[in-house]
Amino acid sequence: MLKSIDRSTERGKRDYALFALMLNTGARVQEILDLRLCDIRTDPPHQIRLRGKGDKTRLCPIWPQTARLLQELSNSAAHSGGRDAPLFVNRQGSKLTRFGVRYLLKKHITAGANATRTLQQKRIHPHSLRHTTAIFLLKAGVDFATISQWLGHSSLNTTMTYARADIDLKRQALMQVFPEILAPPRAGHVSSAAINIVDWLKRL
Repeated sequence: MLKSIDRSTERGKRDYALFALMLNTGARVQEILDLRLCDIRTDPPHQIRLRGKGDKTRLCPIWPQTARLLQELSNSAAHSGGRDAPLFVNRQGSKLTRFGVRYLLKKHITAGANATRTLQQKRIHPHSLRHTTAIFLLKAGVDFATISQWLGHSSLNTTMTYARADIDLKRQALMQVFPEILAPPRAGHVSSAAINIVDWLKRL
């Protein structure tokens, strides 16, 4: 999806930075939209200050590449309101809205689907990017407590939702790898191999 964004234009640079930051941080859409220029640190250590639910703030690290994107964005002509100005603005210089983010995501997903067939079959919304970040962190071996703090969860139970989603993906992958073994038995016969694998999948 990011590859479909034309970064030669100011709006393209904004959109690329927006979605790259959402994937980097896994932040909620409103947390991203509430960012001000004073909330980003583009010098090491690269990080942003997010305001989550209950007006709680947290620091979230960002990649050097993301920091460069935000630095370019903050230096653009669109930002002339000082350090308290919103980071992501529309054509009129006002803060982007949740509706605007959904529109931009749909626009770039549609453009990307022309080149990537897998995108044509997926229903992607802004929260999907948060979900993707959580799964990436989980696959990288990051512990639940850190992921919970990263995403701004008030409870580890919420973070466990992503763990269950990752397990479901593994089950689906294994079902594709062993289609014959896992297929419904014929003529009432159930092989011991099928029973063992299905039981193992259920215990994942």
